[in-house]
Amino acid sequence: MKIDKELARKMTERALEGGAREAEVFMRFRKGVSAESRDLALESAKTSADFGFAVRVIAGRKLGFSYSTDPEYAFRTVDAALEAAKYTEEDRFLAFPDSAGTAQCLQIYDAEVKDASPEEALERAIEIESACMKADPRIKRVRSATASFATEEVYIHNSHGVHGLYVSTSATGQVMAVAEEGGDSQMGWEFMGSAFLKDVDFRKVGERAARKALMMLGAGKTESLKAPVVLDSSISAEFLEIFSSMLSADSVQKGKSLLRDKIGEEVINPAFSIIDDGTLPKQLGTKPFDDEGVPTSRKALIEKGVLKGFMHNTYTAKKAGARSTGNAIKAGMSTTPSVGHLNLYLSPETETVPFDRLIGLAGRGLYIIETMGMHTANPISGEFSIGVSGVLIENGRLTHPVKEAVISGNILGFFEKAQAAADDFRFYGTLGSPSILIGSVDISA
Repeated sequence: MKIDKELARKMTERALEGGAREAEVFMRFRKGVSAESRDLALESAKTSADFGFAVRVIAGRKLGFSYSTDPEYAFRTVDAALEAAKYTEEDRFLAFPDSAGTAQCLQIYDAEVKDASPEEALERAIEIESACMKADPRIKRVRSATASFATEEVYIHNSHGVHGLYVSTSATGQVMAVAEEGGDSQMGWEFMGSAFLKDVDFRKVGERAARKALMMLGAGKTESLKAPVVLDSSISAEFLEIFSSMLSADSVQKGKSLLRDKIGEEVINPAFSIIDDGTLPKQLGTKPFDDEGVPTSRKALIEKGVLKGFMHNTYTAKKAGARSTGNAIKAGMSTTPSVGHLNLYLSPETETVPFDRLIGLAGRGLYIIETMGMHTANPISGEFSIGVSGVLIENGRLTHPVKEAVISGNILGFFEKAQAAADDFRFYGTLGSPSILIGSVDISA
């Protein structure tokens, strides 16, 4: 089943005729191929094609919602949403966006990805695995060398005149490499993704995973110390996931964000900004409009350390007396739009340095390449205590790998100590960052 604009229009009309004050139909069709290699041969392959649609109605001041994957049940799904509205509580902030604003034409579609076959996916997965195994004789095994290609069509039609369609593609590669030496075994993970096939270097995915695994061979415990840490770009991107929650207007309005009531205040080091941009070319979070039909844009949420604002969907914006920032995100067809980031990234406001120079600036400390328990960080208090692994820095050089260390603190205080950034900026999915130097952190053995 492909997108059917006429069906969406008729469903909206049905909702209005049935008593809805406002109505919206969201349709999504996604197809993809993926393959995993093992021992340079096919381990598994998958093709998929999924279609679904969701209906939201506002009847009076009540919200009704229903969804289905079968077009034959289109009008029945509308009726179910109208019926559901009878049993929900009134909410004066309910609204759907109007047609104000113009969606942009963005670089998010690649015909090479759309036409990719399972055989090509396997070829790319084998390329990842082969690069891992060739990197060093100590790479003994590879887990989950996977290449995936997907095409997605999204259509939104609401009773205010919003009706938008876009088609996007994604190409990704990931792997877990296993290094072994002297009875020790260490793993290294790597990922790369883009809307365009040519921007994903599958060989480099394998090489980087191997490098991380090899770097950790012989890891032992370290003594407790207070010293700078260098966060690998993948780790600083992980920290951005916590900021994403804190910068959500939904979290703020529910009292679940440390940043509540801090607009206009300096909350991190002024040498850095945090930006969400749904218009970046070729990125996996880029789209012309969000999952309510509001055009996306570039937003400096934290600019030179100062909190400027939050991410909004239509509901949170109306509640705050603001405008939607185009950050409505549907986690799945069975959910209503929440607030989420598109392409969230940490942007240095000062000149970046080569990675080796960043390590040199640390003097003595720890280069962190893996964390455990990041999900336990508290976006309400900002407190975190996470396990880390990495490589000791001594005299400005990487020396011995260490594991089972712990760093803890408050995320705002942590990023207030951010001192410098390397010139190795990367996106990991929809989160992007360079490697960064954080000064004077408690590292527990």
